[in-house]
Amino acid sequence: MTRFRIVLFTLLAAFVALCFSLLVVGSVDIPLKNVLSIVSGEMSSNEAWNFIVLESRVPLIATSALAGAALAVCGLLLQTLFGNPLADPSILGVSTGSSLGVAIVMLLSGGSFGFAAYGYFATLSGALVGALAVMALLLAFSSVVKSSTMLLIIGVLISYLASSAISLMNFFATQESVHSYVIWGMGNFTSVTLNQLPVFSTVIAIGLVCAVLMIKPLNALLLGDRYAANLGVNLKLMRNGLLIVAGLLTAVVTAFCGPISFVGLVVPHISRLILRTTDHSRLLPVTMLSGAVLAMVCMLVSVLPSNNGLIPVNAITPVIGVPVIIYIILNRRRIFYFN
Repeated sequence: MTRFRIVLFTLLAAFVALCFSLLVVGSVDIPLKNVLSIVSGEMSSNEAWNFIVLESRVPLIATSALAGAALAVCGLLLQTLFGNPLADPSILGVSTGSSLGVAIVMLLSGGSFGFAAYGYFATLSGALVGALAVMALLLAFSSVVKSSTMLLIIGVLISYLASSAISLMNFFATQESVHSYVIWGMGNFTSVTLNQLPVFSTVIAIGLVCAVLMIKPLNALLLGDRYAANLGVNLKLMRNGLLIVAGLLTAVVTAFCGPISFVGLVVPHISRLILRTTDHSRLLPVTMLSGAVLAMVCMLVSVLPSNNGLIPVNAITPVIGVPVIIYIILNRRRIFYFN
């Protein structure tokens, strides 16, 4: 059995095990037998159990898996596009633009929205508009700037400008609105309801399918822009396509779940390490599954201390991400370029 098949089988087994774990683990103890009956369509006589499993835990599993896969694929696309092992979804400023949109909604409203339905819709809309505005700005610059490195720098500068605006709004905002914004910024996978899940899943699925369709051009980019052009790859079209896919996935995940750190940065490197290849026909599906598994592991850790509430996701991801990043820095060439 090849390394690729072993890795894929192991990740699929881990995915199934995590699904079962997240169905059972929570603040309310529900027997596994009852959980499986509810999931299979046989409703329990306990209405509270039905609601918890179907309206809370099932959307939680789907959201964490899809968000993790989306962010991981974004990181892989951007690292290949820019040839930079430290590129991730936040480096282009799309997630910061999303944060700016939420800051405008939360901080300028004085925290009056709270957790009402209208407030949630306004927050979601602000996040999407902010992310899409930054993505449109980057696409406009990409038609003028020919160098991917320069475009990367522009993305970082846009991110700094958005962060500066957020800092100013934090300074003048009320304590209540700052608290609401900080809570959103910690990231979570619990905000997508069962009714919202079809929309969230559809957009993420479209983005992931588009990424799969770009496998051959991505492999060509690994050999350099000139070689890729000689193979018939339209570099401008390819770059814009990658920016749109990565920007859309980042925008949707950030809007629904908040800014999730480190997943998009570390998962592509973990996938390269376990596969020992940069071939995207194998690397992309493994990265997708690894991202889903890592996000679900973080979610499981988040819900374990059930009596004290959920631990923010962004308090867990650095524990995994920082050691990996240090290892990457110390062994950059050996990790990023496999023979």
